[in-house]
Amino acid sequence: MGQDLRDWKPEDESFWNSKGKKIATRNLWISIPSLLSGFAVWLYWGIITVQMINLGFGFEKSELFTLAAIAGLTGATLRIPSTFFIRIAGGRNTIVFTTALLMLPAVGTGFALQNPDTPLWQFQLLALLSGLGGGNFASSMSNISFFYPKKILGYALGMNAGLGNFGVTTMQVVIPLVMTFGLFGGTSRTLQQTSGTLIGKIPAGTETYIQNAGFVWLLLLIPLAVIGWWGMNNIRDEHVSPDIPNPLGAFAIITGMLIIGFVAAIFGLWLLLPASIGGSGWMVSKWIVLPIVIVLTVLGLKMIPGQVGQNLTRQYQIFNNKHTWAMTIIYIMTFGSFIGYSAALPLTIKVVFGFQHIMVDGVMTHDTVNAAGPSALMWAWMGPFIGALIRPIGGIMADKMGGAKVTQIISIIMVGSALGLAYIIQQAYISETPETWFLPFMALFLLLFAATGIGNGSTFRTIAIVFNREQTGPVLGWTSAIAAYGAFIIPKVFGEQMSAGTPELALYGFAIFYAVCIAINWWFYLRPNAYVQNP
Repeated sequence: MGQDLRDWKPEDESFWNSKGKKIATRNLWISIPSLLSGFAVWLYWGIITVQMINLGFGFEKSELFTLAAIAGLTGATLRIPSTFFIRIAGGRNTIVFTTALLMLPAVGTGFALQNPDTPLWQFQLLALLSGLGGGNFASSMSNISFFYPKKILGYALGMNAGLGNFGVTTMQVVIPLVMTFGLFGGTSRTLQQTSGTLIGKIPAGTETYIQNAGFVWLLLLIPLAVIGWWGMNNIRDEHVSPDIPNPLGAFAIITGMLIIGFVAAIFGLWLLLPASIGGSGWMVSKWIVLPIVIVLTVLGLKMIPGQVGQNLTRQYQIFNNKHTWAMTIIYIMTFGSFIGYSAALPLTIKVVFGFQHIMVDGVMTHDTVNAAGPSALMWAWMGPFIGALIRPIGGIMADKMGGAKVTQIISIIMVGSALGLAYIIQQAYISETPETWFLPFMALFLLLFAATGIGNGSTFRTIAIVFNREQTGPVLGWTSAIAAYGAFIIPKVFGEQMSAGTPELALYGFAIFYAVCIAINWWFYLRPNAYVQNP
């Protein structure tokens, strides 16, 4: 328990059956709730901002969309250094330390929400720190990839990612519930608009404890840090983590690499945001900012001197492989969509269906509260729940049918779902009774989430087959890092298009991208002379 492992041979059946499976399973089942906590802390702004509207916090809707976008961009950027943690710092050291770091945004958010006069910049800082939870996915998946034989790697990665992704659903169910009673003390606040939980609506005038949205995660994070320390392992073989320092040295390396990611993300946000909320005011296009942030992070890490820099040079060899770039684009389609829609759905439901859209003097207005509108907190959890629940099934299907074939099928479904949603949301956003469009809206969104979940499992199966064992971990981390920018892009695009009165254009754009991914997947993995046939 907790010791370093050497001569780890999961492909050797006798080794695997005698002791390998038991050790790998233990690491997996500690990794899953740790990853779940990371997703919850990373994406809880999608729920918190809805409740901030319900409680009458003095921020514009566009400012609240910005909080989810900040967390999304930062979490994705931190996945880039996290991709390379395992070889440099070891699996146990990485998972324990990065899980413990989540206590910082959790506690800070709890205290900030207690005071309705907390300034926007403090919430922006806490959203930035929440990105730590997003970064954890890359290191978690990289770590688990080394423990299992390739023949069941689709299952193992699907379980880790799928149940880890339940952090989104867990957060969307737990936060509304724990806000209804004073679990952690502090002053309550009165709802100004109807809220809701999994079990029903909560009427305006009810007392609520929004600070619990941050504090509640300590109930998981504290025991997980302890259990991880005693129950997880570093694999010290040459292809995994041969030259790691002592734990304190590993923690210092991780901290330094995370700081590089934070600096790049902050610079990107400064370029992107208006001066009124702390940005440069230049409003540089997000399509320019994201490549800048990615390049700055990769180059910043490469400049680290000594053994760490040399180690990264070896891992950066994945960028010379064309399959790295093909799978990055495909995984943007699956996981990028899953995480982006998870971040955007609660506030999208609130803005589209929670208000009436009325023409006043020839101008469409969106400010009248819709008393008949659905509660975002009652419904938003369903999409991520289905996407996460079905991800291990996607891995199992891919193990049997081939990853590329499964990916192709779900890609076609995603195109159709996005086009249908574009039409529905266009009609709802110009309607005095948008709630009449809500059920078909949710049905198509649930189908879209199911497709992304299956695709998440199938694409990771493809990666596990295409790449050798040393490169599989870094490629898993890199593709997940770039795809995670969906948590920034999708809420940002939805917010921009809603402000312009054309939210359907966002979904038309996503559908076009999915069609491009269909072509890439066919060219690389399904055509008669494919580079690798249906991996």
